[in-house]
Amino acid sequence: MKKYVARVVLALLLPLAALTAHAADEIYEGFQYARLETPVEPAPSAAGKVEVVELFWYGCGHCNSFEPFLHEWLQRKPAHVEFIRIPAIFSSALWRLHARAYYTAEVLGVVDKIHAPMFHAIHEQKRTLNTEQQLATFFAEFGVEEKKFLDTFKSFAVDVKVNRAERLTQRYGISGVPAMVVAGKFRTDGPMAQSYQGMLDVVDHLVAREHQAASTAAISK
Repeated sequence: MKKYVARVVLALLLPLAALTAHAADEIYEGFQYARLETPVEPAPSAAGKVEVVELFWYGCGHCNSFEPFLHEWLQRKPAHVEFIRIPAIFSSALWRLHARAYYTAEVLGVVDKIHAPMFHAIHEQKRTLNTEQQLATFFAEFGVEEKKFLDTFKSFAVDVKVNRAERLTQRYGISGVPAMVVAGKFRTDGPMAQSYQGMLDVVDHLVAREHQAASTAAISK
């Protein structure tokens, strides 16, 4: 009789335990992510897709630690995701300098060569990349001529990109990096999501929701 009662109790508790575990995995606005007070129009390249933005700074140790998680996510992200990196710019001149370095690499088409190595140089090799000349020397190690680097670094095209990055840093309302913004509507970061993987779980949740909403809207037209 006791065994029977124990089995009945266990049978009743198992669904409750599963429900509790499921609730713990739920993602809620105001907890794991926040809604932007004013939505930001996604980039033109995101038309027909869900835009996912990463805001980062090369000098940020947390951004460096986040890189392996982000790299893995990029290998499996859905085809309907448009991923964009934006170097965050706060008050420090060094943030702006590193943003110029990123956009110089973008204009020159060498982001894939430069991005991860720059994190590695700063955080693993403890190199100082805090001046134009130091950055020019670093880029030269990856086949970018110094004059070409400096001309691009000071170019109008890079000016435009840097100024836009500074505006978006403010409009997204972030207080630190790394941070992620989905569809120009929602943002999350490490403290909110409680881990680097948690950030990407939140992103996946929001991407799926936005994609479903867009698909439903398209069908109803």
